[in-house]
Amino acid sequence: MILGIDEVGRGPWAGPLVVGAVVLGEAAIEGLTDSKKLSAKRRDALDVLIREQAAGWGLGWVHADELDTLGLAESLRVATIRAVEAIHTPYSEIIIDGTINFLKETSKGKYVTTLAKADLLIPSVSAASIIAKVARDAFMAEQAAVHPGYGFEKHVGYGTALHRSAIDSLGITPLHRTSFAPIAKIVKAELEQFQNISNQLTTKQVGDSGEDRASQFLTAQGHTILNRNWKTKWCEIDIISFFDDTVFFVEVKTRKNAHAGNGFEAITKTKLKQMTFAAEYYQATHPNLAVYQKLAVISITASKLEYLQLE
Repeated sequence: MILGIDEVGRGPWAGPLVVGAVVLGEAAIEGLTDSKKLSAKRRDALDVLIREQAAGWGLGWVHADELDTLGLAESLRVATIRAVEAIHTPYSEIIIDGTINFLKETSKGKYVTTLAKADLLIPSVSAASIIAKVARDAFMAEQAAVHPGYGFEKHVGYGTALHRSAIDSLGITPLHRTSFAPIAKIVKAELEQFQNISNQLTTKQVGDSGEDRASQFLTAQGHTILNRNWKTKWCEIDIISFFDDTVFFVEVKTRKNAHAGNGFEAITKTKLKQMTFAAEYYQATHPNLAVYQKLAVISITASKLEYLQLE
């Protein structure tokens, strides 16, 4: 009754860190080994068997934003704890792949053995590596549809030439780990470039530049831009876009630098009422509009672009 633990996603530029935990119990599953040594088809088949036959299994997730806050070492510890907490079957020993006991500071730490290459040697650890790898790859494939053009279904967030080319063309996404050196370097370069340009622009030019970037961002996400700077005597909307049977009424807030504050802070209750009125007025003048509508805000501060739906 060994609880095997292994992680996937320590080194990618984007996406979550995932820790798998498995107690095989009486299950005897042939072909278990390090997930990296298996084809995707074989991993998927074994993943089904593990979930069906193992006495217990669990996954611990730490996504990019949390990883950037916690750091990699702490994220590994947190993800391991989360994976173990998902196990509700008895076990007598814990084996973690590698040389670090991520449960050392918990009540389970004294039951842990660390072992390099355990994913090759211990079936339950192999199983943990497989379910973590399959779960993470599936998540990144789903994100490829959310963030088209990045090829997440191919490189699953790792630093390939395809991934770097996509970042150069489209910028970074919320999936990207901005604390990792390659992404941090890209963000810094974009920040310097944007600040150099914005320092030479008027407030209106900065706003127009921000709306251009916001339109590019939405288009990259699969939106069709219906209108830009739609104005009437009583109201205006920066961008109106269509995506997934929904019309988005988008307010764009651009700041020259971080000292100017976050653009989302400008969305007060009064501003929200103004946005709602503008959206309702647009609907009234466009009777064939899609059934679903949402208010949205894009905040751009220097090189940082964020997307937030206000429903």
